[in-house]
Amino acid sequence: MLPDELDRLRLLVVDDEPDNLDLLHRTFRRDFEVYKANSGAEALQLLEEKGEMAIIISDQRMPQMNGTEFLSRTVDWFPDTIRIVLTGYTDVEDLVNAINDGKVFKYITKPWTPKALRAVIQQAAETYKVLKQRTHTLTRSLQRESLFNAVMTAIRGSLDYTNMLQTVVETLGQTFGADCAVLYPTEVLQAHHGLREPEHILTYCRQGEPDSPQTQIRDRALLEDIPAINRLTEVVSDTLHYQEQPVTRLTAPFIYQNTTLAVINLYQQMGGSGWSQGTPELLKSVSEQVALAISQAKLYQKSQRQTKQMRAELEVARQIQNNLLHQSWPDISGIQIQARCQPAREVGGDFYEVFVHPQGDIWLAVGDVSGKGVPAALFMASAISVLRRELSQEISPSPEVVMQNLNHSLSDDLVSNNCFITMALVRYRPSERQIVYANAGHVYPLVWSHQAVMEHQPTSPTYLETRGVPLGILPQWKAAAGQLSLKSGDVVLLTSDGITEATVDFLDQKGAQMMLQQEGLWQLLQRQPGELSLDGLLSEIQSPDGEQEDDQTLLLLEVI
Repeated sequence: MLPDELDRLRLLVVDDEPDNLDLLHRTFRRDFEVYKANSGAEALQLLEEKGEMAIIISDQRMPQMNGTEFLSRTVDWFPDTIRIVLTGYTDVEDLVNAINDGKVFKYITKPWTPKALRAVIQQAAETYKVLKQRTHTLTRSLQRESLFNAVMTAIRGSLDYTNMLQTVVETLGQTFGADCAVLYPTEVLQAHHGLREPEHILTYCRQGEPDSPQTQIRDRALLEDIPAINRLTEVVSDTLHYQEQPVTRLTAPFIYQNTTLAVINLYQQMGGSGWSQGTPELLKSVSEQVALAISQAKLYQKSQRQTKQMRAELEVARQIQNNLLHQSWPDISGIQIQARCQPAREVGGDFYEVFVHPQGDIWLAVGDVSGKGVPAALFMASAISVLRRELSQEISPSPEVVMQNLNHSLSDDLVSNNCFITMALVRYRPSERQIVYANAGHVYPLVWSHQAVMEHQPTSPTYLETRGVPLGILPQWKAAAGQLSLKSGDVVLLTSDGITEATVDFLDQKGAQMMLQQEGLWQLLQRQPGELSLDGLLSEIQSPDGEQEDDQTLLLLEVI
């Protein structure tokens, strides 16, 4: 029973004495809708036909079925009904049974006074109204929560925007018992009248046969004026006529942060069960949650679109960087060169350079821009460009002079962006078998006799330990260059700190994860087979889970 149905309550009086029935009927007929029964059996049959009564007044002492037995049978059927017993006896046990078994609200002894009886019945009516109001409120709350859970569980099952909209129209259509439903997303609401393609408007039909009344209503609904419903801010109900058939329509906007994200129309043929009284209120409550879910789906869709675009742009950047690093150099008698650069992300800040000067000098460089990703890759491309310009001078310069010129050209941009570059630079002169090297805060290159390693002779590497500050730290770069003579079988290896700082299974301790460092790198190099392979070396350095924390670069020159 709804709140507006509580004004005129129904009252049932049961007594085997006709005079008492008539008296009770005359007493309450103006304030209540009164029903009479002269026995418990007749009263039960009347309740089965008419349904719940607000108040039942029953005589206790009746033949075949007394008042206590009769009232106890009504408890399971109508738990909210207020029960009152009339008795001419004062036996304590009789009254206790009446109250306990029949869930009796009050008992009144015969003979009663009209004033006292009216007061009891008025109190019973107020109690019933409060009880029904609370029951109604609790039922609505439970119904609302159940509806929220059903709708939101279905909606949140898919983050895909289009699939979510289809789920919304189907779930709301089924939940509210609509014959059909039509949902207009924001893309349609903001478009011109001509945008009527099916993929933009989402629908639901309780019966999907082509000639069913529900399908006909849906097809007719698709021709409605879209801009008119775009101005809605509340749930509205109206009646339409499709082919002379009356149809009730509920229209609800999905609004989030003052923006209409979609509008749904729910249709129901008149003559059916119809919308319940609280449906618009429930639909409004649900619409707020649905709008939030749609907003999240749109945000997710936008994020996915941006991610896809970013990945495409990063793939282009990766190809450009690969082309920049994919260098080819002529076969040079007496030496072999290998180079590998493996960024931790799509693009990175590591780089290498192999430059053959027209005078015959072979230049080797490995650099590392601070940071990762696109910003580091941009500085990396700039550094390679300036380095090649410096190395292509007519007379092959000295490594420390190249470092000074690089620092001068790049310093302003590096400082303004809080970046720096570390780099190791080596010039090899084949005619003299001599290297000259400079270092700007980079990992020390190492030189060793691979021939001695293959012959299992005791040997140790030479670290090219001259070093200055990284590029971009000071306005002027100053550091001395070093030099070293090579012989046949010697190897020069330049690496980035992504190699020496890689976490690997430590060689001497099974299962121990430790940073490789230069000592561990030297141990790995001694385990290399006869022919050095940078790919094999990288495979041993890579983490078992495939996670690479930093860019990894290797550049190797072997004197034959």
